[in-house]
Amino acid sequence: MINWIVKATAGFVLLVFVVLLAWAFESRSMPALQSWHEALDNEFTAGDVTPQSTLKDYLAQEARLFDELRDKVYLRTPNTDSHSYNRYYTGGLQDPDGLQPNWNRTFELIPEDIKGGALLLHGLTDSPYSLRRIGELLYNKGFYVIGLRLPGHGTVPGALTQVRWQDWVAASRIGARHVRNRIGPELPFIMAGYSNGGALSIKYALDALIETDLPVPDRLLLFSPEIGIAPIARISNSHKLFSFLPYFEKFKWLSIEPEYDPYKYNSFPKNAAQEAWAITAEVHHQIQEAHDAGRFQDFPDVLTFLSWSDSTVKTSATVYRLYDRLEKKGSELVIFDVNRLHQLISFIPAATDSPLEQLEASTELPYRLTVMTNAASASTQIEEKSRAPRSAETESRLLSLAWPPSVYSLAHVAIPFPPNDPVYGTGESEQNSYHGLPLGALHPRGETRLLTVSLGQLMRLRHNPFFTYVEQRVVDDIDKAM
Repeated sequence: MINWIVKATAGFVLLVFVVLLAWAFESRSMPALQSWHEALDNEFTAGDVTPQSTLKDYLAQEARLFDELRDKVYLRTPNTDSHSYNRYYTGGLQDPDGLQPNWNRTFELIPEDIKGGALLLHGLTDSPYSLRRIGELLYNKGFYVIGLRLPGHGTVPGALTQVRWQDWVAASRIGARHVRNRIGPELPFIMAGYSNGGALSIKYALDALIETDLPVPDRLLLFSPEIGIAPIARISNSHKLFSFLPYFEKFKWLSIEPEYDPYKYNSFPKNAAQEAWAITAEVHHQIQEAHDAGRFQDFPDVLTFLSWSDSTVKTSATVYRLYDRLEKKGSELVIFDVNRLHQLISFIPAATDSPLEQLEASTELPYRLTVMTNAASASTQIEEKSRAPRSAETESRLLSLAWPPSVYSLAHVAIPFPPNDPVYGTGESEQNSYHGLPLGALHPRGETRLLTVSLGQLMRLRHNPFFTYVEQRVVDDIDKAM
């Protein structure tokens, strides 16, 4: 028996080695690596933190980082026609530094009469631009706002080959302490997180329940929060078996694509997936620990917006790992269903799935559940169906919103962006400062496998056609916090 186990184990290890080696050879067919696929030296890490670290220190290091970015990447990128839509083409249409302010950097919004404070944490591969509109809503309500650039972001995708989730946690703590110090001890403090920033917001709130030196947020605003992802991400860093060899250096990457988006990386390294999985695993562990210790009675109220169909994160994790553990009745989960127009049903398997219906039927939910869905199978008009915590009564309200033509669902990346967003919107923005590619309105047609850009990127909805609803709900939530 022992010999059989040894042989079986050796056979499995050999099989894994062969599969990884084959994958490593396949990676050599990926596009060539460029200067922006290398990490920079001046990025912030958790090891840089001292007891005296402040946001001023963080911004000073960020300034040095962007100077390095200019010298090592921008000044070395040829100003040729082939790079005209490259974000690293100095002065080009997609150059974020020419779109002042540069929303890849940490931003600060200061109202004349401060009525509260907010820290915004963006998603993986994104930049502070992701929550720009949410920050403006908070600012218009009198909130002092910091949109923090998390380590590894806003510069080059190569930065994500070295980043660790502990770096993101350390930066978010500096930002939270700064906001609380800036607004004083009495005014409300809100944390808003998108995707990976949602996971960080939850982790921070959990940490603040047991670490007395961390200011506790009064409310959380989450958008497509990353509380669970595909388990395969756990082994993403298995590439290290071969990628240290120059011959297999592309094996560090899941995708290498043109960098035309001014505020988001297109290329994606395996380390980013590994760190995303690690932070979700840590959050899951802490949620369980807090629940077992009875600490959720002190957890802040949460308002979350997500798409029921999401290919980036597991929406079920938000429901069952977080919301089912909440104890206070002030939280709400807003779910955008798929388009259930009867002509589309046969094309959308998710439209016939039962989990959402089972969730809606529950009368024991410790939070308010709101579902945005078709008013009828023959209608594209949107109906809001809402149920109070631990209630069997559903409140329905018809809205003056409808599914746009050709839109069959929302998407992970769409939730926090309005249709008039100049970059990711419909192309009908009233803002004239952006003259680059309207990334949310591109509709290329032609033969498949011809473009270097994935069809998934081109097809994915980049803005939320129901953002006016999100906007109003956020404003209402801010009023509650005040």
